[in-house]
Amino acid sequence: MKILVSNDDGIFAEGIRSLANGLAAVGHEVIVVCPDKERSATGHSLTLYQPIRAEIVKSIFDDRITAWACSGTPADCVKLALFGLLETPPDLVLAGINHGPNLGTDILYSGTVSAAMEGIVENIPSIALSLGSYTSREFEVAVNFAQSLVQKMESQPLDNLMLLNVNIPAVKETEIAGVKITRQGIRRYIDIFEKRVDPRGKTYYWLAGEVQEDVEDTNDQSSVEKLPTDIQAMREKYITITPLQYNLTYGKQLGYLQKWKIDNFRE
Repeated sequence: MKILVSNDDGIFAEGIRSLANGLAAVGHEVIVVCPDKERSATGHSLTLYQPIRAEIVKSIFDDRITAWACSGTPADCVKLALFGLLETPPDLVLAGINHGPNLGTDILYSGTVSAAMEGIVENIPSIALSLGSYTSREFEVAVNFAQSLVQKMESQPLDNLMLLNVNIPAVKETEIAGVKITRQGIRRYIDIFEKRVDPRGKTYYWLAGEVQEDVEDTNDQSSVEKLPTDIQAMREKYITITPLQYNLTYGKQLGYLQKWKIDNFRE
């Protein structure tokens, strides 16, 4: 398969190097287009008011891989690859392997998930891959699973276009409990802005936060509520696969809002 790989941790991140090299090792045509520096938590932002530059990078990846370092965001990287760098579209877009999990509401901020989502916007099946640790540099389990998942999608293509958000526990392969299809959990953060003063006497603020336990969505009465959340399953050392889409319409509430009869606002 022809696979486009990106990330939000930057060109020098060990996660993307492990993923790209691992996919090339099993015979895939791999193209890397990723930020030239870390762009974590940039969400789906795009660069509109300054030029985007991309330079070919050698020696970081396997010789079989063509790689570009891009000055833009993760979403910029995928968009630029699809419309500016590649002669033909890839069969698959992969983002990662992220240094740290992307669970629950994290996906709203994640550059990794947004890079993969850009593939979905352009009708290309996509996968976001994240390792459940910010400090671990052991990516072998995640790479092995990525290889297996890509092989599965090659032999059994998805019936519907979707983004697979995959989180892999940062444990030894023998400690992995299995693989679970999960629903998106809800994570809350206690956000704290530390007020500081720079050497010139100017005040600035530094965002720090503490994650709380996942919170159940009590409004969800559909059948999917019986599935574990990605957060629950990861806590139990399962690899999690959560299908995502970019359509954020709250479908179950369309009928409720129609009862408002808001078209009568002039009365």
